[in-house]
Amino acid sequence: MNTFLQLLVNGLGKGAVFALLALGFVIIFKATEVVNFAHGSLVLFGGYLVVVTRDALGWVGASLVGVIGAGLIGLLLERLLLSRSRNAGPDSLALLTIGVDVIITEEIVRRLGVTVPFLGEAWDAKPFQLGGITLFRTHLVALLVATVLITAFTIAFKYSDWGVAMRAQAENREAAALMGIRSSRVTATAWLVAGLLAGVAVLFIATQDFSGAGLSRGTHSIALAAFPAAILGGLDSTAGAVVGGIVVGVVEALSAQYISFDFSKSAVFLVMLVVLVVRPSGLFGTRESTRV
Repeated sequence: MNTFLQLLVNGLGKGAVFALLALGFVIIFKATEVVNFAHGSLVLFGGYLVVVTRDALGWVGASLVGVIGAGLIGLLLERLLLSRSRNAGPDSLALLTIGVDVIITEEIVRRLGVTVPFLGEAWDAKPFQLGGITLFRTHLVALLVATVLITAFTIAFKYSDWGVAMRAQAENREAAALMGIRSSRVTATAWLVAGLLAGVAVLFIATQDFSGAGLSRGTHSIALAAFPAAILGGLDSTAGAVVGGIVVGVVEALSAQYISFDFSKSAVFLVMLVVLVVRPSGLFGTRESTRV
């Protein structure tokens, strides 16, 4: 029983990080109807900034630089590339993000070389015992940080002008434009927010407690595990992103313990496939009705 509780808590911690990343996928999709396959490279970019500025700024300062830098690179990608491709459809833009992802990822991996630095200095590899259960500080801090950020986002999404504009544009882009909502501003902000969330997530992903490996190409692969979380929850549902992230984290933790570590990666996609067969739009995604 203790083992199950330990896995559940650790799975929730991992799921919280996946939820942050899945939320980034959903925000961009709601604003642009584009699936951002460059999300993993935003994670790597933020982590790389932490590595190169840590000696000069310390861990806290470097982490702030990494988070802000990931947000800004997301904003720049939207402003310099996607916004200039107005005549391209969502599928073409998704392919564009794949190209961007390859370029950024390969350059960062080249710069890192053989080094695989860990980022979570403030909490990494500092487990403690609670009632016979071994808990990892990385997972607990991730759960706390994700709860705060997701709550703040939910409040902003429901009550701020940006949130209202985002929901209006997601509902009907043409009608939103006629009401004076600037589509470019909503889209740019969505990429900025998604990048910031990616920058926060890498502080937990590139740790011994989370992945057992430092910042590397594997970090990019782990970040893309949030994609099935977003699909599972529903690509147009912010609540679905959170639920999907938690489901992915818990399924991965339980299957790694009770089946095998290698199978845990496949288990996430198997759950996604089962959900899509039963509900193609995801658990909380909007079902489209077509009149024939």
